[in-house]
Amino acid sequence: MTCSRRVFLAGAGALTACGVLAPSLLVGVARGSDPRKRFAMILDLSKCRKKEGCTACQTACHLAHNVPAVPDPHRQMKWTWKEPFEAVFPTQVHDGMDVATQWLPVPVLCNHCADAPCTRVCPTGATFSRPDGIVVMDDHRCIGCRYCLAACPYGARSFNFEDPRPFLSEVNPDYPTRTRGVVEKCTFCVERVDEGGIPACVEACPARALVFGDVTDPALASLLSNPLMLRRRPELGTKPHVFYVL
Repeated sequence: MTCSRRVFLAGAGALTACGVLAPSLLVGVARGSDPRKRFAMILDLSKCRKKEGCTACQTACHLAHNVPAVPDPHRQMKWTWKEPFEAVFPTQVHDGMDVATQWLPVPVLCNHCADAPCTRVCPTGATFSRPDGIVVMDDHRCIGCRYCLAACPYGARSFNFEDPRPFLSEVNPDYPTRTRGVVEKCTFCVERVDEGGIPACVEACPARALVFGDVTDPALASLLSNPLMLRRRPELGTKPHVFYVL
């Protein structure tokens, strides 16, 4: 059996034509991806503010997924990070918002949008939404075109301009390292979710400011009914599934 690189990179149809299926793609869809569920994350900014300067969520995420610490600020890799409130919510003002909140650094990550523009522009299907709504990547199918970077309005993706592995101080053997020329981002820790666990950032947060679960679960639905709830740039219609409580 032979299959040229051009055909291989053409997408799922070409892979099937060559008699090859992307194992990581099939595993990511099949294991734990229940179409009856829709996963989301809630960040309580009032709790987060009590741990000023805390980076526990980012550290846990990056260690768990072998995210490299690239020193060049223009080529930094990030799955979870912090930005100023006004940068995260540039057009949103809430009556219940206090002055302190407006100056608070806000944790940000991939929003796992219900209508994710990144999935529509990927020419190989390397970025796709699982039936449970988690937006994931098949690194083996990424050709580095960076269309997804241009399409994402939240800056939630990073591109490996060089081999990331030399920039890892330690390697988690349970999660694959990436290579030069591919894009990566937060995956809501599908490797944990599929085993009944929770994302590493949620587990590591000392303030218990992060909550993860199925939006159909009554407990999560109750939290989502909070009138002081925000989503990033809702006017874009992407329907983010990362929510913020003031």
